[in-house]
Amino acid sequence: MVQEQPVRVERRLSAILAADVAGYARLMHNDEEATHAKLAALLADGVAPAITEHGGRIVKNTGDGFLAEFSSAVEAVRAAIQFQARIHELTIGDNDRRILFRVGINIGDVIVEPHDIFGDGVNIAARLESISEPGGVCISSAAYDQIRGKVQAEFADLGEQSLKNIALPVRAYAVVWNGPNVAREAKRLRTDPLSPPRHSIVVLPFTNLGGDPEQDYFVDGVTESLTTDLSRIRGSFVIGRHTAFTFKGEALDLKKIGRELNVRYVLEGSVQRSGKRLRVNVQLLDAETANHLWAERFDKPVADLFDMQDEIVSRLANTLNAQLIEAEARRAERAAHPNSTDLCFQGRASWNKGPTLEHMTQSRSFFERALALDPGNIEAIVGMANVDLAMGAALLIDDRIPLLSAAEKNAIQALSMAPDHAGAHLALGFVYIFTNPLPKELMNASMH
Repeated sequence: MVQEQPVRVERRLSAILAADVAGYARLMHNDEEATHAKLAALLADGVAPAITEHGGRIVKNTGDGFLAEFSSAVEAVRAAIQFQARIHELTIGDNDRRILFRVGINIGDVIVEPHDIFGDGVNIAARLESISEPGGVCISSAAYDQIRGKVQAEFADLGEQSLKNIALPVRAYAVVWNGPNVAREAKRLRTDPLSPPRHSIVVLPFTNLGGDPEQDYFVDGVTESLTTDLSRIRGSFVIGRHTAFTFKGEALDLKKIGRELNVRYVLEGSVQRSGKRLRVNVQLLDAETANHLWAERFDKPVADLFDMQDEIVSRLANTLNAQLIEAEARRAERAAHPNSTDLCFQGRASWNKGPTLEHMTQSRSFFERALALDPGNIEAIVGMANVDLAMGAALLIDDRIPLLSAAEKNAIQALSMAPDHAGAHLALGFVYIFTNPLPKELMNASMH
């Protein structure tokens, strides 16, 4: 009997370069065709020539990036510095549409296949790429030991880094650019990154915990409907469903998602059906820290799934609006110099706590400060109307007529500036209810 010979695995020591585009999902969300064309041009004109010139090969493209292999760590770092400088030149003036690569480089013993390489060395390079600055190059201590004194560049010691799914900490170093223009840009990117918009959120595809394919349409429907409802919140920035669904079924790094999509918040959830009951779990997270901000669970008997979906989505959207306001208010509290919008969020958060004299007085103070900084802040004007309305309706002071009159004036002013402002219409409607009682005939009819 002839024994089968074990398949020989090809291995070699390589310098691995991993790169991807910072904020790629956001760029694609804003303009797919232009981003795709620009990326292709940069890869052809900036990246590929540098890698070829330094004896490397692109192992594979990864959609928004690539994996390259070199026989020399020195050549890998030289190639990275060369194409990063070239891309910087090619993208000057693109502003918020700018394509910038993050690069990670490591040395490791890898398993080699015709169109891919595998191993811890590859994984570490990919993790170093994820902590690199946009437009920067981050290398491991293994690579640094090989290139020290051989590359015309300075390196900053980043210390021991705990990298995701890597058992031991890895000491990392970042390139400090020599060119004055590039150095200034790298410093700007570190100290003044593009801030995510307020009220910016992505609703990630909910997980079908039961695994029943027949429930997929309901689970996806909750995600889509919630995305639509949240986008109706005034001042919100909600990532579209097509972009959000690209993360379906993937292992999620919330911080990376936040950076890529440039959002402050992530909403994720799950749906589970057991017999005649349905359970929906949702949680709101801070994309910068991955900390939980709020969580809720819905347990409902299974009836009409579409009616249930509407009820769950409606309750979630209303609750999330208040939770996002609270989260923005907490951010504003930490701001050294809060602006008019920061103060407005704090005013709305105080108002949401309920119609007590203390809460309304505190809320009014925030809105007044907001208007002092920006007299045209419509949200603050509506906020003032709501404070006066709440105090008058709840009889928090003896004479409510002046309060309701002030609320009417502010609501009308807001509508003159933004005729479709739902909150201003609502405030004005309540003012008219409290100042113009229903006729006796309608009152009697409503009681029968």
